[in-house]
Amino acid sequence: MIMKNVRLTARRSLAYLGGLSLGLFIIHACGNNNPDDPKEIAEEQNDERFDDRKAEKDANFLVEAAAINLEEIKLGELAQQKGMMDDTKELGKMMVKEHTAAMKDLKKLADSKSITIPEVLTEDGQDAYDDLNEENGKDFDKEYCNMMVRGHKSAIRKFENASSNAEDPDIRNWATSMIPTLRAHLENSNICKEKCKAMK
Repeated sequence: MIMKNVRLTARRSLAYLGGLSLGLFIIHACGNNNPDDPKEIAEEQNDERFDDRKAEKDANFLVEAAAINLEEIKLGELAQQKGMMDDTKELGKMMVKEHTAAMKDLKKLADSKSITIPEVLTEDGQDAYDDLNEENGKDFDKEYCNMMVRGHKSAIRKFENASSNAEDPDIRNWATSMIPTLRAHLENSNICKEKCKAMK
């Protein structure tokens, strides 16, 4: 009788574990159909909304621009907290202020075009934040300034391309208007980078 109960309990445990595993598999599979990355979610919504390839391309540019702004804001906040040099803190302060203003203008533009953009940090942005947050002291300042140089060089290329090739004239004009600001950010980032090199 005791052995029979043991076998019954074992069978019930296996059935429970099997059902639990199946449930976890289903949850995982369903989760894969709904990406958590705000950038991917925005891109998917725009792909469903726009049939025209050029309109999709314009939407993807605004999604990328939003991701850039959000990342610069978060990294700038971190620079103000952890930077050793006043130049690093000031650079971070400028990035927060000016990319917040750019994000506000971008949101108005995106809303007027019925384009979805991410409004919270993307997965790539979070990775960049986490990587920078691992640095401390002089290494933090150097890495932050290096990231700002790399990031703004990349952003300028994307905005210059949109200023020439975007289909929508409003998007084209906004991209053009942002280029001087991005170039000024790159110049300030390079100055900060050189000061970091001189640190002992």
